[in-house]
Amino acid sequence: MPGFRRPARATAVLATVLLAVAAPATAAAAGAPGSRGPAVPLRVATYNIHAGAGQDQVFDLDRTAAALRALDADVIGLQEVDVHWGARSEFADEARALAGKLRMRVFFAPIYDLDPAGPDGERRQYGVAVLSRHPVLHAENHEITRLSTQSPDPVPAPAPGFAEVVVDVRGARVHVYSTHLDHRADPSVRSAQVADMLAVLSADHGPKVLVGDFNAEPGAPELAPLWQAVRDAAPHGGATYPAAAPVKRIDLVTVSPGIRVTGARTMATEASDHLPVVAELRVPRRGR
Repeated sequence: MPGFRRPARATAVLATVLLAVAAPATAAAAGAPGSRGPAVPLRVATYNIHAGAGQDQVFDLDRTAAALRALDADVIGLQEVDVHWGARSEFADEARALAGKLRMRVFFAPIYDLDPAGPDGERRQYGVAVLSRHPVLHAENHEITRLSTQSPDPVPAPAPGFAEVVVDVRGARVHVYSTHLDHRADPSVRSAQVADMLAVLSADHGPKVLVGDFNAEPGAPELAPLWQAVRDAAPHGGATYPAAAPVKRIDLVTVSPGIRVTGARTMATEASDHLPVVAELRVPRRGR
C-alpha cells in the first residue's frame, strides 16, 4: 500500500450502515417466505479504488466518485478503502465521503483497525465496503484467513474484512459480499480464504452476489471451489489490472444459481490502478 501524491473465528462482527438504512414496512416488501414474483433488475459493480489514487498515484476522491457515478450501479463492492488511514488519503473517511457524494448507503468493513496517529486523531482503518441505492436490511463484517501486511512476521490467522450486506431490491432479499483476497504469489492463503468465504455463503439463503479483487484469475486452481457455488458473471470480460495496460482479469462479479446475467463489461477509467466491472442481473423475487 504505497503513499500517494496529493492533486477463522466463525463469528461475524456486526457494524453500522451509514445513511438512512431502512427496513421494509411489510412482509411482502421483504420477500416473505413463499412470496413469488417476476425477476427484478439489479446492476452490480466491483471496484478496487486504490484508496482514492489513480494509476498516476495522485489522490483525488472526486475523481473516484466520478468513476463510481459513471457505473450507474445499484450496488457497488469497493476494495482498498481508507478511513482516517493516513496522509496518503488525507486522513479522509473515504467510505462516508463517497456515500455522501453518490447519495448512497454504505457499509464499511475494516480489515485493519489501528490506534490513531495522534492523541486527537480517529482510529486508522482500512478495508472493503458496499455502497447501495437499495435499503440495507442487515450487514456483517466476517472473518476470513489473512496474512497481515501490518506485522513484521505474519502468520495466517482469522481477521475481519469480508463484507456482507442484505439489500431489499423491490422485494427480493439479495446477499451481496465484497472481498479482497491475498495478493501474494503463494496461493495458500487465497485457498484458505475461498474455503472461509464458501462457509459464509453456505449459511445464507436466497440470491447471492460475490464481488471483489480476487488477486487471481478465474482459472486459478485456488478459485476452483468457488465455481461449485457461484459462477463468473463476465467469463469473456476484459482484463482489469493494471488499469493503464491491463493483462489480468482479477476483479470479478460472481452470482449464485437462479440469478440471470444479461450483460457485463469492464469500464475504462484512470481513477485507480484497477478497472471496475459492472454486471446487469435479473434477480428472482423470493423469500429466504
